[in-house]
Amino acid sequence: MCGIFGIIGEYNESVARSALAKLSHRGPDHCGIIQETNLFFAHQRLSIQDAHHRSNQPLRHQNILLSFNGEIYNFKELKSQLNFHFETDSDSEVIIAAYLKWGVNFIKELRGMFAIALLDGEKLYLFRDRLGKKPLFYMQKKSFYFASEIKALTPFLTHKEMNQDALMSYLSFLAPTPPHTFYKDIYKLAAGEYIEFNNGKLKHKRYWDVVDTQANLITKEEEAVNLIEQTLEESLALRFTNEVSSAALLSGGIDSATINYYAKTMGYSLPTYTLGYKEYAKYDERKNAAESAKFLGISNNAIEIDEKSFIDSSEKVLFTLDEPLNDPAAIPLYLLFEAIQKDGHKVVMSGEGSDEIFLGYRQYFEYLDIESAATLAHKNWLKKYFRSNFSMNREWEWYKRVFDETLLFRSSGEKFTDLQKNALLRKNVRDNESLRYLEPYRNRFENSSHSNPSSWYSYIDLNLFQAEHFLTKLDRVSMAHSIESRTPFLDHKLVETLFSISPELRYKDGVTKSLLKKIMHNKLNSSILSRKKKGFANPYMEYLINSKKIALIQEVNKQTGMFKESALEEYIQTAVKGSFKQHIWGLYVLSHWIQRELL
Repeated sequence: MCGIFGIIGEYNESVARSALAKLSHRGPDHCGIIQETNLFFAHQRLSIQDAHHRSNQPLRHQNILLSFNGEIYNFKELKSQLNFHFETDSDSEVIIAAYLKWGVNFIKELRGMFAIALLDGEKLYLFRDRLGKKPLFYMQKKSFYFASEIKALTPFLTHKEMNQDALMSYLSFLAPTPPHTFYKDIYKLAAGEYIEFNNGKLKHKRYWDVVDTQANLITKEEEAVNLIEQTLEESLALRFTNEVSSAALLSGGIDSATINYYAKTMGYSLPTYTLGYKEYAKYDERKNAAESAKFLGISNNAIEIDEKSFIDSSEKVLFTLDEPLNDPAAIPLYLLFEAIQKDGHKVVMSGEGSDEIFLGYRQYFEYLDIESAATLAHKNWLKKYFRSNFSMNREWEWYKRVFDETLLFRSSGEKFTDLQKNALLRKNVRDNESLRYLEPYRNRFENSSHSNPSSWYSYIDLNLFQAEHFLTKLDRVSMAHSIESRTPFLDHKLVETLFSISPELRYKDGVTKSLLKKIMHNKLNSSILSRKKKGFANPYMEYLINSKKIALIQEVNKQTGMFKESALEEYIQTAVKGSFKQHIWGLYVLSHWIQRELL
C-alpha cells in the first residue's frame, strides 16, 4: 500500500518533490524517485510484502518502470507461471514479469487492489483496480501528471476552478462521478479502467466489467450457497496476513462478524475495534460489538468519540479527503484509524461491499416493489397527480419516475434529485439531467445479459456508491494514518460469482443478505444474524448544530450566491428537526471546500 506519483514532460524539480511529499502519509517507509530529462517517476512506500529495501519502488527492469499502490493477493501463484529471474519476494516484481508475458492483458490475471503506473519506454499505462479500491488521478497540460491523491496535483494548476460536472454529480450521488473531480483539469480513472498515454495522446480503455459475467448461470440455491461460501473463504484466506500487525473493524452486524469468524477459524488472532459516542447512545454500537466479540471469543477495543473530538478533527479530515465527499462517517472513521495506528497495526480488515452484492439495503426491496407499479394499466391520472403535487420527500420522486417511465433506481447514494437541485440552486436544472452521469453504466448494463432490476441496483452501487463514495472514504482516512485497509467482500471473483447466479435467489425470501445468512446460519448466533442494520450512523448533525459550524453554509452562500436563500433555509430547518440531514452535511462539506480552495 503506497502512493504513486509521476510527471512525463517538463517539470520543476523543487515543485515536483514538494508535491510528492504531500503523499508521504501513504508510504512513510521509503521514498523512491527516478529523475531524468522529462521524467519524474516516484513512489512512497508502505512496506507490507517483502519489507527488504530490494523491493523499494520505483522498480526498473530494462526500459520498464513501475510504481504500484496496492496488494496482488495471487502473486505467488502467478510467480510460478512466469519465466523470469526474480530478485525480490514482492508482488511488484511479479507485475513487471506478468506484463512482459501477457502485455497489457496482464491486468486480467491480477487478483487484488491496485493503482498501477507502468512506463514502457515512451508509453505510460495507468490502471485502476476492478472495483475501485485504490485511487488514481491525472492531469494533462504542457506535461502529463498522475498521483494517488489530488493534493499532489493541485500544485501544478495555474489557478483553481470548480468543475461544474463534479458539483452536479456530487449533489446527486454523494461524490463526483468519473472522470470528474472538483478541480477543473484534474480527472480520475473509473474502476476497471486504464489509460494509455503516448506521444501526447491519451486513450481510455475498460478491461473489466462485472456485467460481462454471464447472468443466470446458477439457478439452484444450494449450488449458489456452496459456491459463494467457497469463494468467500478463498477471498478471506488470501487477505489475512501475519507479515505485519493486523486488526479488524467490528460492529454489531453480520459483515464484520463474518470476517472475524473466519479470521479466528483460519488461525489469525485479530484485535477488533468499535466506535461509540459519548453523548448519543442511539448511535452506539459498543454493546452489540461486545456481544459479538464475546460470542466469537475475540478481543474488542471500544473507541469513544465526543463532540469536541469530532469537531476538532473535522478540519483535518476534510483536508485529507481533498474534495467534497458527502459522508459524515469519514470523521469518526478517521479517529478510529488514528487509534488503530497508535496500537501499531498496519493492516485492517473491513466489510465494505457486502450490502451491494448480497442486497443488504432494505430500500432495494422497496424499489423492487415500486418497480411493479410501472405495470399498472391505468396510471395516467397518477402520473398527472404526482406531476402537479411536488414533494421534497424521496418517495414522491420514486413514484413520479415510475409513472413517467424513467429510470427509478439511481444508486443508494442519491441525495438531491434534479427537481430539488432546481429549487435550491440559482441555475436551471432540468428534470432527469443527472441521468447523463449514469449513462455509461446504464448503457453497459442494458447491453449485457443482465436485466433484473436488482442486478442494476448492485451494479450501479458497486460503481458509484462503493467505488466513489465508501471506498474513497476508506482509502483516504486509513492511508492518512499509513494503514492498509482490505475489503474481502469486494474480491472480484466473489462479485462475479454473485452476478452469475439467478438474481431472484438474493431476494426471493424478502430478507436482506439472505444468501450470506444462509452461509453463516450455523456459524454465528441468531442475535448477530437478525440485528437491524445501523450502518455507520453517527450524531454528525447534532454536533454540527451544537457547535454552530452549520452557519458556514450561509456564510459561504452570501459570498457565492450559489443557493436560493429561502430554499437553503428550508433545508437547514428540516435538518434541525431531523430530516434531510445528509443533504445539509453535503452542503456543509461543499461550503468548506469552496471557502478553503476558491474564496
